[in-house]
Amino acid sequence: MCERRTCAGSNTARRLWRFGRCALARIALDHVSKVYADGTPAVSDLSIDVMDGEFLVLVGPSGCGKTTALRMVAGLESISSGELRIGDKVMNSVPPRDRDIAMVFQSYALYPHLSVRDNIGFGLQLRRVSKAELRKRVDEAAAVLGLTEYLDRKPRNLSGGQRQRVAMGRAIVRNPQAFLMDEPLSNLDAKLRVQMRAEIGKLQRDLGVTTLYVTHDQTEAMTLGSRVAVMRKGVLQQIAPPQELYDCPVNVFVAGFIGSPAMNFLSAMLRRTDGGLVLEIGPNRLRVPESLTAERPAVAGHVDKPVIVGIRPEELSEATAGAPDVLDATVELVEPLGSDVMAHLSVDAPSVSGVDDLAELAEDAVDALPADRAGTSVVARFTARSRVTVGDRVQIAVDTDRIHLFDADTGAAVWD
Repeated sequence: MCERRTCAGSNTARRLWRFGRCALARIALDHVSKVYADGTPAVSDLSIDVMDGEFLVLVGPSGCGKTTALRMVAGLESISSGELRIGDKVMNSVPPRDRDIAMVFQSYALYPHLSVRDNIGFGLQLRRVSKAELRKRVDEAAAVLGLTEYLDRKPRNLSGGQRQRVAMGRAIVRNPQAFLMDEPLSNLDAKLRVQMRAEIGKLQRDLGVTTLYVTHDQTEAMTLGSRVAVMRKGVLQQIAPPQELYDCPVNVFVAGFIGSPAMNFLSAMLRRTDGGLVLEIGPNRLRVPESLTAERPAVAGHVDKPVIVGIRPEELSEATAGAPDVLDATVELVEPLGSDVMAHLSVDAPSVSGVDDLAELAEDAVDALPADRAGTSVVARFTARSRVTVGDRVQIAVDTDRIHLFDADTGAAVWD
């Protein structure tokens, strides 16, 4: 007997419990690797525990191994080494059809000649579920997903969002132990993505089903996941709740990948003065507050060494006269967004170089500034009242309590 979960108070949850939504399971990948026949490693030594009922998101750039990891859980890719468990059962050699999981694909994978009702119930038909039970489950799932009035339509007569709901319905009616979702929103337009993102999040909370979700969109990852796992080149970089990833990234790759606009990086030297530690960033000087050195003891060990300074766009503001901790910059581009202004600036400081993590991030970056600019590109999020214009020489104030420091050689966060 499974126990009724805390979500059972909602009408959605009550409907789902009436048609048997109770099979839940933990997914554990224990040192799992995938190496292709030509020797190319796709996933290396991946260890992740997706807890019972958790919504965990795998995120990273194209080719990082996140979809391969998902396909190994689904049984669509073989595992080269390591162990996969769903519940208490080792699944390495179990065929996909016997893993009791449901997968939602990027392409929806609907049958165009079948109605919505038949698409949702197709898997149950293959399992020879009775007609009465099949109809009951399909009707319940359609009610949850707002598809009741579309049950007799064909997929070609549905919008993209409705088709995605049908794909979700087909997964729900199976009462699986877990959902696997492979970039299910990537074919939708921006407005519909936001709407469907909210619907998927609410549905998963109501169902409480263990969910492993893959996306390259870090906004999607941050808004949906109870925890987020960041991958790079087949290797897990960090796994943590979204806010922890944002506030405490373990290296420059995670710091630069999580957050929009991305974190700014500047090359600096850490020096000790009579007034305490300072960061020399070109001709600029930023004080290192005592609160930061107390929180991150390893900072003291980097005195007289090059470091990488990470600053979020929202930690930069237009400096008032006489303000401490400022950077001299030239305004290169201004993007008014209504609620705020994105100012692209060139800061008088050398660019960071020689760090693999940053080099990979830069491969997919679209640089809005002129190629012949001097200094380092920085993005600042100013208030809507900002009146900066292209060509202005400005000083930008830095909230030094919120800066991040990274080792200039390894890219690892300077922390303990």
